[in-house]
Amino acid sequence: MCDMEVERVVGGLCAGQKLERDRAVADLNLKVKTYSPELVQSLHTAILDILTDSTSPWESKHGGLLGMRAMMMVSTADPESPMLAEIRQAALRLLTHQEVRVRGAAGEVLGALCQQDGGATYTTSSSTVLQLIRSNLEREVTDDEASRSEHENTRILMEKLSAGTRERRNSGDAAQIFHDTAGWRNLETSMKCLEHMIIGTGHKFLSFINQELLDLIFQALTHTNRFVRETGFSVCGALVSCGAEEGAELLESNPMFTFGDQLTQHLGKGLADNWSQVRLASSVATRKFLISLPSAARERFYPTLLPRLCLNRYYVAEGVRLYSQETWRQVTGAEGKTLVEKYIDSVVSYYIEATGADNHAVREAACACIAELALKLTTDAVRQHVPRLLHALTVCFTDDSWPVRDVTSSPPSAACVACGNFILCFPEEALGSMEELYPLFFTNLEDNIPSVRQGAAVAIANVVRAYGKDSLPLVVERLHGGLKGIEEQPSESERYGSLEGGLSTYGVVKRKRDNDMDLHSNKQMYSCGSLAPKMGRGGGGCSDCRFRRPPQLWERADGCIYLAGELAGVPEAAAEVTACLPTMAEAVRHKHYTSHVTLLETLCKTLPHLARGLSKRVFKTHLHLFLDSIFYALECENALTSSAASQCLSQLAQLLGPNILRGRVEEHNPSYLRALDANAFTGPL
Repeated sequence: MCDMEVERVVGGLCAGQKLERDRAVADLNLKVKTYSPELVQSLHTAILDILTDSTSPWESKHGGLLGMRAMMMVSTADPESPMLAEIRQAALRLLTHQEVRVRGAAGEVLGALCQQDGGATYTTSSSTVLQLIRSNLEREVTDDEASRSEHENTRILMEKLSAGTRERRNSGDAAQIFHDTAGWRNLETSMKCLEHMIIGTGHKFLSFINQELLDLIFQALTHTNRFVRETGFSVCGALVSCGAEEGAELLESNPMFTFGDQLTQHLGKGLADNWSQVRLASSVATRKFLISLPSAARERFYPTLLPRLCLNRYYVAEGVRLYSQETWRQVTGAEGKTLVEKYIDSVVSYYIEATGADNHAVREAACACIAELALKLTTDAVRQHVPRLLHALTVCFTDDSWPVRDVTSSPPSAACVACGNFILCFPEEALGSMEELYPLFFTNLEDNIPSVRQGAAVAIANVVRAYGKDSLPLVVERLHGGLKGIEEQPSESERYGSLEGGLSTYGVVKRKRDNDMDLHSNKQMYSCGSLAPKMGRGGGGCSDCRFRRPPQLWERADGCIYLAGELAGVPEAAAEVTACLPTMAEAVRHKHYTSHVTLLETLCKTLPHLARGLSKRVFKTHLHLFLDSIFYALECENALTSSAASQCLSQLAQLLGPNILRGRVEEHNPSYLRALDANAFTGPL
């Protein structure tokens, strides 16, 4: 009966299909506790025979290792047992197996053995594992079966790629490719093996931590390969977790505290890594590191870690952002604001450094954090740093990456909006920068990106709130100037020449532009976004924005409509906004260019804000100026514009009263009543 069960279990573990092996491992996990010692011994012997047989396929070795790990997790064998020594030696040999899944499973078995014997396996195996890591970090080609096989495969691939090119058909090229691509083939799995052994040993691993081990791990944290760095921070996470079980009274002897300064420097670099996966792995290790220390001991490491944790709460990658927010709650509790104020010098220095990062996502997060300083901290804590922060945000005005200038998060992350917040909170300190900031605000007000224009309107409104009538004449002049002259906006046929066969529809214009070779040849190419270049880093102003086309007249008017909506809520500007309503109504009546629907969409979104800001009494006297445009937008084929008009009518009905709105529409044009009633019954899209 025992032999039959052994044959059944081993047969499942050695199956050629992964699904069958997984089922066998799951079944073994359920039943191994019920097995007799004799049956467990027989299974150990049978699996060891497979692991030591050089002719057995990798699938059998993989399943055998997984089965061995399942038995190790519930085994109570003597740590000095010869059987465990044989398992240890088999797993060590398989760490250099050609198949990555076998190498990974071998590391898991060694980790299970460490859990079984309290670290004795690490004592006897560490030299082998660490040498594997060291040789791969130093890009040494090891003389094992897997390396020889991979080198031969690389040579064959090189011959195929260089077919027809005699100069490249030589072993030197193949060796170079092998050196560049396969030099750290075993590194990731060897690092994972070390991680499993650390986790298995638990807090007893503290006695094994020394400078030599840390130097080796730190070398992986600075590796050129991002996957190696990610794995290195996972090992760091396991390493710092060892100190979590140590009491506060043992703090001085805790290696996590002894080597804490070195760990902090590397964790800080990981928290600022350009690759999100590495940044997340470092975030995990950082949380474990800080949680493992008593609250009083953490403050020693806050100047380096706190600013980076704080910035990552706004990082674009959702995993990093959410994990960092939870880390912030766990580590700082209700003292987050107080800690930022306490370490404000380090926080400000890192934020300013981050505004110059190569990664646009970091620059975007830095702008969000700088805006947060003005909104949430006490003015006395930030006041002395306002000039430096304003200068950093001014540089970000000319960033090539529009999300850095955008206003799409909460709180707003745009450099422009952040500047507006600073001016509102610190008007006296910012007064000396206004000569430089006004042109930048107005440039963003006519930016190619709609949300950037909206952010500029928010910022300029804050400027008016801060300086009142001193700033109002300049802003009103720009408001009226942007709304006038829209009739001179070129149509697409004027911009691209005569178009074959008729009207300048959007599709025809787009095809003509797509086929314009000058627009798509010999241009800078970017990756998915991690390292998009920065623009205007020298503070040269808007002239450095080489990748922005000149603004269109309709875009300038669009920004001014946003601005009017924001200024309507500023008491000092209400009269000036009211005076510009006829000019605004005239601007949206021009429909000779394709993008007029976008301008109408902005108008429909803004009118309810205007009504609330100016008061119902004032707005009702000017409502008739916009009714034609609203109902034209409602019947428009553009879904976004039509939906905006529908919502505009619904909001105006709630604000003014449905009967008042209906009466004004009927007085202006009774033919609009049918569309108004239909919108009231169907509701906004």
